[in-house]
Amino acid sequence: MAGEAWSERKTTAVLVLADGTVIEGFGLGAEGAVEGEVCFNTALTGYQEILTDPSYAKQIVTFTFPHIGNVGANADDHEDLTPANSCGAVGAIFRADVTAPSNYRSAGHLDEWLKARGVIALSGIDTRALTALIREKGMPNAVIAHDPSGQFDLDALKERAKAWPGLIGLDLAKDVAVGQTAVWKETPWLWDKGYADLDKPHYKIVAVDYGTKRNILRLMAGLGAEVIVMPPTASAEEILAHEPDGVFLSNGPGDPAATGEYAVPMIRKLIEKGVPLFGICLGHQMLALALGGQTAKMHQGHHGANHPVKDFTTGKVEIVSMNHGFAVAADSLPEGVEETHRSLFDGTNCGLRLSDKPVFSVQHHPEASPGPQDSHYLFKRFFDLIAETKGNKAAA
Repeated sequence: MAGEAWSERKTTAVLVLADGTVIEGFGLGAEGAVEGEVCFNTALTGYQEILTDPSYAKQIVTFTFPHIGNVGANADDHEDLTPANSCGAVGAIFRADVTAPSNYRSAGHLDEWLKARGVIALSGIDTRALTALIREKGMPNAVIAHDPSGQFDLDALKERAKAWPGLIGLDLAKDVAVGQTAVWKETPWLWDKGYADLDKPHYKIVAVDYGTKRNILRLMAGLGAEVIVMPPTASAEEILAHEPDGVFLSNGPGDPAATGEYAVPMIRKLIEKGVPLFGICLGHQMLALALGGQTAKMHQGHHGANHPVKDFTTGKVEIVSMNHGFAVAADSLPEGVEETHRSLFDGTNCGLRLSDKPVFSVQHHPEASPGPQDSHYLFKRFFDLIAETKGNKAAA
């Protein structure tokens, strides 16, 4: 609010942590209250892609970059497949007020976009202090609430935050994924031309949707693949009925062990059949479970677009985009499963492959959106693996 000191403004939003801490701010976006896990994201750009990433379901994103909303919002930059269902973050926290947008691609103000998606947000708080709290104590469960009247029943909100069970043991893939099989042909963005459709596909890929991002599907289409998107509960038999050249296991939210209850048996059958497999994020974690590994909840997670990861297969270090609160325990991987990537921030596992099968996965997001494109090569690695597998079958 121009010309008015923050100390003179009325509190219209609060963040209430499960330990009873109350953080006051100024509301925007949708009104109401919602539970979620509070995390922080260190990316400097791409707030719309971040907030629409289905992997953020049931999470409240604190942006460490202070100025969010400057370029507005549009209909092209969301990453979820079902935007009408508001798949993605349930809340957002900003340091500074959202200013009027200034970008040629903007179709509207971020505040209106948040309202339309049902995302509750607040601004005007010390996001550095909140980030430090998360680094020290871990990602807290909380309730974010917005009421223009400024009237809040704090006792009730504290009880609500305390009672919310959190993400451990929670399967969210069914909530954010497509409900039925669909074909994807949209290719990556071309400057001043927008998106196009794949004309003559050379490959057929089945993408198992646990909360996939659009840019993943675009990059595969851009490499010549018709992508068949299938629900997370699809069986191995239903997937194989499409006679795919390869199968992709997508990113997604929630606890991999919970989603793995129905996903792991399917993944094991595909591995036994020798189908080329590529997994990202949640798909990586569930592949590890299918191979006999274990996953665990992280203290603060990895959320940002500046994470250094080393690829041991090339010896190169990449700067990558990440968004996950669970991780694969590298020391749990059995013999025959090779660790291919590792975080240089904390040493956690970021990739694996099988020594005797066309199967690999990574924890980070090679499609970026937002983030650097250092890891785009992984999609080509997948298609090279498919070509190699098809060549071996033809030779046999």
